[in-house]
Amino acid sequence: MRKIVLMMSVSLDGYVEGPERQIDWHLVDDELHSHFNEQLRAMGAFLNGRVTYELMAGYWPTADADPSCSGPVAEFAGIWRDMPKIVFSRTLERADWNATVVRDVDVEEIRALTAEPGGDLALGGADLAATFLRHDLIDEYRLYVHPIVLGQGKPLFQPSDTKTRLRLTETRTFGNGVVLLRYERADAVPS
Repeated sequence: MRKIVLMMSVSLDGYVEGPERQIDWHLVDDELHSHFNEQLRAMGAFLNGRVTYELMAGYWPTADADPSCSGPVAEFAGIWRDMPKIVFSRTLERADWNATVVRDVDVEEIRALTAEPGGDLALGGADLAATFLRHDLIDEYRLYVHPIVLGQGKPLFQPSDTKTRLRLTETRTFGNGVVLLRYERADAVPS
């Protein structure tokens, strides 16, 4: 059974973007990007909301055509283009780059998707993550904590009535000070 894995970069105080949607504080160097590539290459699909999809689609389709981009960046451009993508949006009419638009998060459809063969499903975007959390659909959390306190912005987690017990399965510190905190559901079978 495939897992739904939330992979997000957050500030130390829990924000995914600054007050004006800035993400320029992300410290993604070649070491961290190579790690992302390794993790995401094994996934079966990206699950994104419209905002995350449009942000990605605005850069990654041609990023590797820029001769100044580093090896890991160029490599990710290919991973992103080739990976199947499910974009959850009520307003987007169509999406390119191996993407399918889905209007709503249907719990039964998501559970059927996880029952299909293939790699795990990479969930991205704070709003979509909130919906998946509300429906108790997230199996694993990979939070990349960046060494910055933003003070304000968009928090990763909104107030919720959902309580999910987690078990720490991995930590890793990168050379740039980013720390990976990897949690699985406490009721999950150890991997």
